[in-house]
Amino acid sequence: MNDKYSTTAQAEKLSHKQLLAKQWKSIDWKRAEQEVNRLQIRIVKATQAKHTNTVKRLQYLLTHSFYAKALAVRRVTTNKGKKTAGIDGELWTTPAQKMEALLSLTDKGYKASPLRRVYIDKKGKKKKRPLGIPTMYDRAMQALYALALEPIAETTADTKSFGFRKGRSCQDACEYIFTALSRKASPQWILEGDIKGCFDNISHDWLLENIPMDKSILKQFLKAGFVFKGELFPTEDGTPQGGIISPILANMALDGLQQVLSDRFHTNRLGKIDLRFKNSHKVNLVRYADDFIVTAATQEIALEAKELIREFLLGRGLELSEEKTLVTHINDGFDLLGWNFRKYKGKLIVKPSKNSIQTVIGKFSETILKRGKAWEQEVLIMKLNQQIRGWTNYHQSVCASEAFSYLDYQLYELLWRWAKRRHPKKGRDSDHVR
Repeated sequence: MNDKYSTTAQAEKLSHKQLLAKQWKSIDWKRAEQEVNRLQIRIVKATQAKHTNTVKRLQYLLTHSFYAKALAVRRVTTNKGKKTAGIDGELWTTPAQKMEALLSLTDKGYKASPLRRVYIDKKGKKKKRPLGIPTMYDRAMQALYALALEPIAETTADTKSFGFRKGRSCQDACEYIFTALSRKASPQWILEGDIKGCFDNISHDWLLENIPMDKSILKQFLKAGFVFKGELFPTEDGTPQGGIISPILANMALDGLQQVLSDRFHTNRLGKIDLRFKNSHKVNLVRYADDFIVTAATQEIALEAKELIREFLLGRGLELSEEKTLVTHINDGFDLLGWNFRKYKGKLIVKPSKNSIQTVIGKFSETILKRGKAWEQEVLIMKLNQQIRGWTNYHQSVCASEAFSYLDYQLYELLWRWAKRRHPKKGRDSDHVR
């Protein structure tokens, strides 16, 4: 008798899963994108018109929309982190699991789980940086609310902010910097900004007071805490690196900096933009996430800009790093986003930075001499080509021929060492090397 009920229950469970899978596969993704985009456009228009209540109503409609939930689940199950679980160990891999997740997404009684804390290598540095990995459910909730917050963030963003924004890239930032600094009459001084642990230190009070979204949901995202080595730690400040909504929150916290500089260096006593002030001070901000530079006509103006930025950041719980925030002459050059910008005899040259070159050589060495020491030649070539293509594509728009030649030489030396290990009896001039 029990076996009969057990078999029936299993059949019903299987049938339910099949139904869920069928529902997921039948979602009209084109229509989903159109419906969400339509609501996002309305949010943009309401934001521009400063109709706060309308914005809130439209955000509510979007975050409770079936199609928005579907897109949120699809995003977290197709991005790079889809195979990385949070503290619950759960992954959504099957169509049935995805549909079940979609139907379960709700703000009613929502409580975020603590993040799983891991440490990853910091780009070009020996230090590691913390990464908080939310559960799949929390990621989907963040993706859902990001759909409602992003239109506002884009509408109110600084025009010279290039990081984590649709249709903008590092190359766009590079192009703008080149335009701002390449002429004879261009600014000669650069303030290189470095914010101490930006993502880790943004004030929760500032975010809860200023970010236009459901405060109870935002509080759950911010106050979830994290688990490391089996111990639970609270989060009092910051927005975790690893969260889908974190880049939007960080951008919104730093937006407004351009206006602060403009008010001081571009406007007259009547509060109007005055080209005489703008052209004499030559102050321009270029920001990519928490990396930024400010151009200036003189060293004194650059230092004054630094103090204004310090005050701006203070209200957000942030501060500049004294050691890394530098005022530099363009003839001495500066690094940003993996490039070095410097004038040689009055001509601005942009090329891969030394740090970027050393970092990629380190990656090649890791691939060839450590991870690849037991690989077949074909596998090693495939892996290396992926890395080479990524690096060269990133730097193809700047003066990189010298760097490419140097990397070519370094690759030859590393591959020679690999080949020598595999074929110790062969000489450097043997046919298999050439």
